[in-house]
Amino acid sequence: MSTKVVKFGGSSLADAEHFKKVADIVLADKTRRYVVASAPGKRFSDDVKVTDMLYRCYDMAVKGDSFSDAFKAIEERFNDIISGLGLDISLDDEFAGIKDAFAHRAGRDYAASRGEYLNSMILAKYLGFDFVDPAAYIRFNDQGQFDLDTTRTLLGEKLSGITYAVIPGFYGSMPNDTIKTFARGGSDVTGSIVANAVNAVIYENWTDVSGFLVTDPHIVDDPEPITTITYRELRELAYMGAGVFSDEAIFPAKKANIPINIKNTNKPEDRGTFIVSDTAETSRFTITGIAGKKGFSVIQI
Repeated sequence: MSTKVVKFGGSSLADAEHFKKVADIVLADKTRRYVVASAPGKRFSDDVKVTDMLYRCYDMAVKGDSFSDAFKAIEERFNDIISGLGLDISLDDEFAGIKDAFAHRAGRDYAASRGEYLNSMILAKYLGFDFVDPAAYIRFNDQGQFDLDTTRTLLGEKLSGITYAVIPGFYGSMPNDTIKTFARGGSDVTGSIVANAVNAVIYENWTDVSGFLVTDPHIVDDPEPITTITYRELRELAYMGAGVFSDEAIFPAKKANIPINIKNTNKPEDRGTFIVSDTAETSRFTITGIAGKKGFSVIQI
């Protein structure tokens, strides 16, 4: 069976209604076998991301302040999702374990990772998929650098025996088994890693926009979407300030020559943007995209 890896960002998993959209997308295609999930994002403009709530709780714990009320708000976010989906699942044991770990200063990386961990448990239950904790399979070395070769072996072997799974994004573990998070675009990185480990035919990255735009919509009104872009072009745009994938998120998929498709959870029918090694596709535009930084110059030698 062909295998697609799909990643959903925090805006796509912010509440129960978004979970339902995600389930419709995943279950509509049986080749979407491995799902990478982010922590719940903002439900509305003034809302707070769960990851930021976790950071705040942990900082309070480190200072010795009571964080029970702040943590209760986190519990309510997840319990609202569970009740909204009508699931028969309790995270009370997980909540208790996390609170205890905070009190014993398990680390900010551990704290930040728990949003993905809990959200993925809920999504796995809702989809009827297996839950796979990346802490045992996504590995960093003693210097805190990601180890792709070890990860590919461990994760590939694990997933080879699982037909459908949900994997939390954003984190792995050090040789001493402490949790380690990725620096930027953590769940994007995890999706790329999983795609590499299972030799996916495509890595679908689902977010709240229908792909990349040719320029900054805050400066230019209604810019056209980019339908296809090469890894090299994307890197150039990112270097010059475009809000696109980091090299860290691209590398595992690029190394295995796996195309990436940026898709919109709210408009799944849109083509989105394909990121590929090279393309023979005829474009309507001579220029792929435009990005820039103020007070910044490049001298090419």
